[in-house]
Amino acid sequence: MVERRTRKPTATRLTAGDWTAAALEAMARGGLAAVAVEPLAARLGATKGSFYWHFANRDALIEAALQRWETDHTDAVIALVEAEPDPLARLRTLIGTVIESTAIPGADAIELAMLATAGHPHVAAALARVTARRLAYTARLFEDLGLPPQEAGHRALVAVSAYLGHAQLAHATPGLVPGTPEQRRTYVDRLIGLVTGP
Repeated sequence: MVERRTRKPTATRLTAGDWTAAALEAMARGGLAAVAVEPLAARLGATKGSFYWHFANRDALIEAALQRWETDHTDAVIALVEAEPDPLARLRTLIGTVIESTAIPGADAIELAMLATAGHPHVAAALARVTARRLAYTARLFEDLGLPPQEAGHRALVAVSAYLGHAQLAHATPGLVPGTPEQRRTYVDRLIGLVTGP
């Protein structure tokens, strides 16, 4: 009788997406300096060989992680907002979604990490694309409310600046920003009133 040998199950192979998700988590915790191949490999239970299977070098990983950040934190929000048929409801959904996200512990960490490392060439390029896209999209929402393009652009700048300021305050001094969902809804109502008023 021949003894059958059973194969050990092989570990799940990591994808490029696994590495980019880990890189974004590292950035959120420790900024761009935290994106290092060996610690990420250890965190993922992988070898450096797995990393080099997917990426030529650390810069390629950073580029992929920044692209994922752009997709997850801008494209996904825009898709959510676009589901609203009414222009004012779209603006309210946008502002409400981004303000509410600052209440989730750590949710704004990646955004703040990007701003803190804005001088890095890769981050600077991604921030420029993301900020231009966010401003253009928000301006379009104001145009949909009937405002002329120049005024829509000014109000979009105010709205995006309000979000970034709120995110910074929520991170640095959480006790100074609205703490409950009801308080945040009231805050969003006031912000909508300010940016859509005469």
